[in-house]
Amino acid sequence: MRGIYRGAALGLVAVFSLAACGGGDSDSNPLTDSSKDSGDGKSLVVGSANFPENQLLAEIYAEALEAKGLKVTRKFDIGAREVYYDQVVKGGIQVFPEYNGALLATAVDKTSTATGTEKINAELKKKLPSSVEILDSAEAQDKDSVTVTAATAKKYDLKTLADLKPVAGKWTIGAGSEFKTRTQGWVGLKKTYGVEFGKFQPLDAGAQSTLLKLLNSNKVQAANIYTTDPAIVEDKLVVLEDPKNLFSSQNVTPLVHKSALDDTGKAALNAVSAKLTTQDLLDMMKKLVNDKEDAATVAKEWLTKAGLAS
Repeated sequence: MRGIYRGAALGLVAVFSLAACGGGDSDSNPLTDSSKDSGDGKSLVVGSANFPENQLLAEIYAEALEAKGLKVTRKFDIGAREVYYDQVVKGGIQVFPEYNGALLATAVDKTSTATGTEKINAELKKKLPSSVEILDSAEAQDKDSVTVTAATAKKYDLKTLADLKPVAGKWTIGAGSEFKTRTQGWVGLKKTYGVEFGKFQPLDAGAQSTLLKLLNSNKVQAANIYTTDPAIVEDKLVVLEDPKNLFSSQNVTPLVHKSALDDTGKAALNAVSAKLTTQDLLDMMKKLVNDKEDAATVAKEWLTKAGLAS
């Protein structure tokens, strides 16, 4: 999954109106909101999960497709992978910005041990349902992490996830609710590193500002934060190293419903992947979080810079 975004972004959370990872009720669920459909059945339905970075990526995909003359219906803020993945498989959503490692480990093959980009993508191509496929992966990655404050890292001499083992039993970790049941989460921390936290504080996927406040006030002692979150630099947080690769490669990768996308659409999305870097993601998230720019504006700026805008 990808999980949660930043203390300076209180307004951002409101702008995106993020629902709980369960997807919210039918009154606010974009999957059941017919007002967002074009009604002609000819639009490509581009979806997103319920956190800002994924919504930004979905907007980039949507605008890149529109730049090639394709009609797009946006269905953003759907929920976690547990909610949206089946919709892509069935074709209700036809284009989705995914993170390849998380897609493999949480939806396609929970027993997979693949960690590198090439191995992950090879397994996805082999194991995905026949109705869907992945396109080219971007260099850009946004990995899960277990992160602590600089003061906590210094006090307990924490550098890697393994260093948590002596202290985690007395601590609380904060994360999106799905982190509790995922191999690349609570389950894997125990299995891979022997680390088991005393308590788990679940948060909605849009509650990054709350998570950061809890961490910085020591109400949780560790947090699952994405590595492109500007808060890591701004708040001088410490991302604990993961030498055993519990958190696999997380390249931004289009997941598409095969029958919905023609060669023009595939080429448009592959062109995005060819240009998108991790630094681009970080720079764009700073604009969203710090400058509170609109996601559509940030997406347009990046596409123009990359030579992919209409």
